Parts: sequence; structure tokens; C-alpha cells
Amino acid sequence: MDINLNQTGKIHSIETCGTVDGPGIRYVVFAQGCNLRCVYCHNPDTWSLSGKNATEKSVGELLSDILRYKSYFTFSGGGITLTGGDPLMQKEFALELFRACKEENIHITLDTAGHTDLDDITKEILSLTDLVLLDIKSINPATYQKVTRFPIDKLLNFTQYLSENMVRTWHRFVLVPGLTDDENEILDLIEYIKTLKNKEKIGILPFHQMGAYKWDDLKMKYKLRDTPVPTAEETEQVRELFRSHGFVVT
Repeated sequence: MDINLNQTGKIHSIETCGTVDGPGIRYVVFAQGCNLRCVYCHNPDTWSLSGKNATEKSVGELLSDILRYKSYFTFSGGGITLTGGDPLMQKEFALELFRACKEENIHITLDTAGHTDLDDITKEILSLTDLVLLDIKSINPATYQKVTRFPIDKLLNFTQYLSENMVRTWHRFVLVPGLTDDENEILDLIEYIKTLKNKEKIGILPFHQMGAYKWDDLKMKYKLRDTPVPTAEETEQVRELFRSHGFVVT
């Protein structure tokens, strides 16, 4: 496999021993850039490819650092996670990084919102990916667009491609009071995910306000400032709703 170790990517930050973005201990690369504008985003500083925190790193530089942690991956069943922002904003970088990690037999997780074109490079990236963490905002087109400011079509095409090609996927859903918590819409989401051949587990992520200050720093209007955080009971009710339909829930 030809690998361009000189291919560079714009990186927001790195977490060397992450434990929440895939199985085991993970080297988590937060790529700069996202083409969605989610109203509850807690990392709006990752949206722009030229964000003030962005640094440019080559695949070779990253691989050298990643290999320092390979024994932790082996011991824990971990690997690398490429997240963001959304890493599919930098497809050439993602492809070369995944090729390099595949050569080293490192488990590869891609964390994405799936709002992208299914071009040849995307399909090759997915062929190298061991696990996708897919953030489904809502299955209701109107709610999805309210959350992201974009139509739902690309997500649905991406989700179906993962299903048809049996790409291992953990689905994620952010519970936001007054926005994504409508029970009928959640039931519709449950029925939709049931149709997917690659369904494995679903993570229910309660909305939080920890990123609100970043909107202020960027001088952007944060529309959810007065939105309450879901209670533990409300979150558990949604988890139990998924469990009652046979899902493994985290």
C-alpha cells in the first residue's frame, strides 16, 4: 500500500489516552473543520479549517507519536480515533493516516456526523475503518435541519452505505430538551435504526452547557443558552426506551 507520510492535516488538539471515543485506550485526534453548524455544538472552535487553535501536522509526525502508545492499544483493545470537528472535511489526510495505521495493525475509529458525499475517497476511508461512531441528530428532516442548518439527505445516504457494506457502527444521539426529546421522533429513530444491518449499540448523550463559553469567545450567538440540561431521570427514560426495543445502550 502506497502511503504519503508527508500528507498534512489541520489538527485542533490531541488526547493521548482517551477512553470514551471507541473501545479501549485511544489516541484521539481532533481534526479541524466541520461543515455542519449544530446549535448545541460544544466545539464551535473546530468549525473553521483556519481556526486559531489549528496546527498543521504530517501523517508521519502523527504516526511516530501514535506508535509510542501501541502497547496501550494492544493491552486494552484500543487504537486511534479520528474525530473533530468532522474529519471528513479533510479526506486526503484521513485516508493517508488510516493507511499508515492499517499497516501498523492499529484499530481505527472514525467519529463523524456523516454529512458528506460518498465519493471514491470516502469509500476507501470507510474500507479501512474498523468502527464508525455516527452522530445521528434526528431522523425527522425538519428537526435535523433545525439542529444542523442542513438537509438530512447526505446523512441518510451515508448511513445506508454503512449498513449495506456492514461497516461496524455505534450510533450516537444527543438528547436536547425542547429540541430532540420528542418521544414520537425518538420512536421513529428507533424504528429507522432497527432497519440497519450494522446496528450494534447506541450511545445516548445528554446535552450539556460546557461549551457555551466558546460561543462567547468567538462572538457567536448561542441559541441554547437557556436550554436546561436533561436530568438523569430523563436521560435514563430515553435509554430505557431504546433498551425496550432490544438495543444495547451506553
